[in-house]
Amino acid sequence: MAQGPALPLAGIRVLDLTRALAGPFGTMILADLGAEVIKVEPLPKGEMTRLWGPFAEGPGDASEAIYYLSTNRNKKSLAIDFRKPQALALLRRLAGSVDVVADNFKPGVMVELGLDYDQLAPSCPRLISVSITGYGRGGPYGEWPGFDQVAQGMSGFMSLTGEVEGAPMRSGLPVGDLSAGMWAATGVLAAIVQRQNTGRGQRVETSLLGALVGMMCVQGQRYLSRHENPPRAGNDHPTLYPYGAFAARDGLMIIAVATQAMWRSLCRILDLQALADDPRFAGNEQRMVHRDALRMLIEARLTTQDGATWAKALVEAGIPAGPIYTLDRTFADPQVIQQRMVETVAHPTLGALKLLANPIKLDAFADGSVRTPPPLLGEHDDQILRELGLSEAEIAELRGSGAIGDGR
Repeated sequence: MAQGPALPLAGIRVLDLTRALAGPFGTMILADLGAEVIKVEPLPKGEMTRLWGPFAEGPGDASEAIYYLSTNRNKKSLAIDFRKPQALALLRRLAGSVDVVADNFKPGVMVELGLDYDQLAPSCPRLISVSITGYGRGGPYGEWPGFDQVAQGMSGFMSLTGEVEGAPMRSGLPVGDLSAGMWAATGVLAAIVQRQNTGRGQRVETSLLGALVGMMCVQGQRYLSRHENPPRAGNDHPTLYPYGAFAARDGLMIIAVATQAMWRSLCRILDLQALADDPRFAGNEQRMVHRDALRMLIEARLTTQDGATWAKALVEAGIPAGPIYTLDRTFADPQVIQQRMVETVAHPTLGALKLLANPIKLDAFADGSVRTPPPLLGEHDDQILRELGLSEAEIAELRGSGAIGDGR
């Protein structure tokens, strides 16, 4: 079989000391792109998310935590006892053999472990160190632990989310963790490129708070330029109308009118031509003021047919529109299937395992982005240590001391 193109990060090695979500999500992106990611897990039970239910069930009594499965594809697992000095010495040796050391500990922990950038860089000048914290290094909150929903609240993200007259609402996904992981991966990629020119690595940092503040986009600029606290808009666009969720005969659908030409097309498709010249709705500013009245007129027409029928007509007229799916319908959608957004890999205990694919489309992903399943605890102990240059006797000595797992 012909060899596909090399993966972009082939040859890059990552020592992954992260846990929970933000860090593992970021290192998974690097693993998808071809980096060899060595996930270091604490004995005896491994990374904390291995214990977080619900669980995927396999043959017999096999099970794996869904949380863990979702963020650890394409990685290798090394299980160690962080309390053993032999294990910490092993980690420092590993750190000297990789391109990237990743962590999301509280500030100060990596210093205690002897694995922070300032301690490693003098002997490893090409090393890239990436850290994700709750609030960033330094400052009044620099020592605080970081949790996604707290960051959503402090960043202003929750103040923009929810019904107009309702309470601030968290996102349905841990967007602070996920965005911090993506920012971290982006920073590592930039550092790798710069290292090609300078020959030197560098420190890369981001935080849950910073990740979300950095995504405030137009709403953040609205405050900076106009000193306005934007109100919650529910399912409506905060500055365009009609743009949001509208009731059709069989439930809610999304219609996104972004231009005046789209507005006139919408009036034509809905057979509401009189609205196009109604002074209350003449421009976007007027439509925003009178949107409650406009919604009633639009929905009175939409509820005469199913959302799919309207969506087809609207899209054909150049107006973005579509359904609001539950996940069963999302994963059954022909476009999701055609785009290979789910891939299947053989798992050693669960059998055929479906996983979300990386949404980036690369020629290097011609055979898929999911190459190996999330590893079992300590699955790659011996392989990693042999590649580091340890002899069988040295591996046996580490195992005998309890610094690494039993190899099962």
